[in-house]
Amino acid sequence: MHDFKEQSYNKDIPLVAVVILNWNGKHFLEKFLPYVVASTYSNIQIVVADNASTDDSVAFVEANYPSILIQQNKTNEGFAKGYNTALLKIDAPYFVLLNSDVEVTPGWIEPIIARMEADKSIAACQPKLLDFNNRNYFEYAGASGGWIDKFGYPFARGRVFENVEEDTGQYNDAMPCFWASGAAMFVRASVYKDLGGLDEYFFAHQEEIDLCWRMQLSGYKIFVEPASVVYHVGGGTLPKENHKKTYLNFRNNLIMLYKNNSLNALLFKLPFRILLDAVAAYRGLFSGNVGYFMAIVKAHFHFGIWFLFYQKKSLFVKPNNRIPKGLYAKSILWDYFIKKKTTFSEIIVTK
Repeated sequence: MHDFKEQSYNKDIPLVAVVILNWNGKHFLEKFLPYVVASTYSNIQIVVADNASTDDSVAFVEANYPSILIQQNKTNEGFAKGYNTALLKIDAPYFVLLNSDVEVTPGWIEPIIARMEADKSIAACQPKLLDFNNRNYFEYAGASGGWIDKFGYPFARGRVFENVEEDTGQYNDAMPCFWASGAAMFVRASVYKDLGGLDEYFFAHQEEIDLCWRMQLSGYKIFVEPASVVYHVGGGTLPKENHKKTYLNFRNNLIMLYKNNSLNALLFKLPFRILLDAVAAYRGLFSGNVGYFMAIVKAHFHFGIWFLFYQKKSLFVKPNNRIPKGLYAKSILWDYFIKKKTTFSEIIVTK
């Protein structure tokens, strides 16, 4: 294990630490590390933070990429704690949280760093995420900037629930959004550390949305810069139909809602959200998906456990009067399922 200090710093070309969290992902590292190494940005440090892999990921990196720094965790700490462990040891003005299953393009770093350098209030920014296997389409986990509705349902420019749009340049404008995708997330290191990083109780899923929410409550902006493009495989660790992923998404979403809303807002939002989750659970049960039903039941039970015993250990920013950008004040469920609006541009009209 190493402590990584900033190797060089030029105020015009700040050091960017690209940190790839790996768990048994040698096949992804073999495929996608060459693209990261070929990045044209001139002041980059690449780090592989390994979450106790049982394959030979570490040996592969050591043998083939001696310039890449390696940090090894003794246990699988998940996405949130795994990144906190790695990033708190790195001294650089910018971090990039990069999934191992992402193909980057040569100039992917420069547009985002230029934008964040020009506006110091931007705490996090993402590139445009396209689907690695269907390259003319957006990718599920972030597309061209993440949004959220008033009941906590995430969606994105280019993806609403399961409907993923073709990229025809319709979302090529850089703009504020609610959350930046953890698949390829640029963060201002000072803000990340000041806010305590990712909430480790989440383990994995929606922790980056929670972080972005806390950043906005603290007065910072979240941005998407589509001049930067990457291609994401998606589902590399847990596929969409995995019941553990369902459990984590529902549990963490409830925790996130509780943490970042005022008490007055929660009195309305939380009971209604629990009702919506119950509808989703019983739809799964009646369609024969017992595992999906049980995952939601388990998520609600463990939300209660968190509320009673663990919330004091979570990372909070006191809710305030700031209205986050990218917050849709209506219900995305109503628009999508009842009004049959299936694309972002049908739901959100932006200038």
